Amino acid sequence: MIMEINFSKSPDGLVPAVVQDEETGKVLMVGYMNAEALAKTEAEKVVTFFSRSKQRLWTKGETSGHFLQVKTVLVDCDQDTILVKAHPIGPTCHTGADTCFFEKNEGKASFLNYLQKQIIRDRKNNPSDASYTSKLFARGVNKIAQKVGEEAVELVIEAKDSNDDLFKGEAADLLFHYLILLEQRGLDLDDIVDVLKTRHK
Repeated sequence: MIMEINFSKSPDGLVPAVVQDEETGKVLMVGYMNAEALAKTEAEKVVTFFSRSKQRLWTKGETSGHFLQVKTVLVDCDQDTILVKAHPIGPTCHTGADTCFFEKNEGKASFLNYLQKQIIRDRKNNPSDASYTSKLFARGVNKIAQKVGEEAVELVIEAKDSNDDLFKGEAADLLFHYLILLEQRGLDLDDIVDVLKTRHK
């Protein structure tokens, strides 16, 4: 933690704790922590609040199993608010919603993970004669890699013109075939994102 929280600012020793999804940036929920809850959160790497209704420490997910795995804990400039960046296990809200603010916990980029892990992987594991993707998998890694190269060249050509729609179409084609290549190699897009993160630490 960069700064120490000043719990004495609040008469009851509680400070707001905002929980944010580390990957999507969505705010998942807001609770309150005292010094003991923060210490437990940092020690066990699972978000624990002080429940004002129960008047005790309460670990999010202790009954549902929908825990919030802690990635980072930050303190604001006034030392009286906590920001927890976490990875949610299941929906955060007790209603079953992704967040307590009834937002979908996803950004548009998360569709790429869905596309690879659900759609493309299914075409690989459950091939269909009617599926272009299945047919591409059947032709092997060399053909898939060749298609990635072809799509990259087509994207470069469109980049030199001023038609944004055609450029976006070629960019989508390249990205789609790149995901197929990753799947053929047994890699996730997450693995590539991890490499990028390592380079920018």
